[in-house]
Amino acid sequence: MTLDEAKQYLIQAWGTLGSSWGVSRTMAQVHALLLVAPSAMSTEDIMEALQISRGNVNMNVRDLMDWGIVKKVLKPGERKEFFEADKDIWKVAIQITKERKKRELEPILRVLEEISTIEADITDPEVKQFAETVENLKKFANNADSTLNNFIRAEESWFWAGILKLIK
Repeated sequence: MTLDEAKQYLIQAWGTLGSSWGVSRTMAQVHALLLVAPSAMSTEDIMEALQISRGNVNMNVRDLMDWGIVKKVLKPGERKEFFEADKDIWKVAIQITKERKKRELEPILRVLEEISTIEADITDPEVKQFAETVENLKKFANNADSTLNNFIRAEESWFWAGILKLIK
């Protein structure tokens, strides 16, 4: 397999994986392309490499910048905008975790907190079952939140040492 074939294979696989993570296939492909690019790429470079429209590139690059995993790079003497992905995979994983926590876990935690104050007859079996389910969901979500917070604060070496201890 040539380098170009390997890059294309990774970009396609990252795109497929991205849709499993809840982001568009194209957004994940743009990220993968920028991740493996040896230098910052312009909108035109991304369009050509992925065979997608300018609007699609602009929308996906903007989203990746909002996620904090791609940044705009200025090149002296160039009028074009260039973009590059953070190549430190640990930082990328931390940033993605922060964003997913903010977009997915925190909203459900707020909902669970709001509905846990249900004002109803707790002796009613249906109300009691609902309250228990909500409480169990809150416990699970709070544990997940705590675990993600620890992951976000962790140093890479500490994290992998902890994983290795679990495996042994």
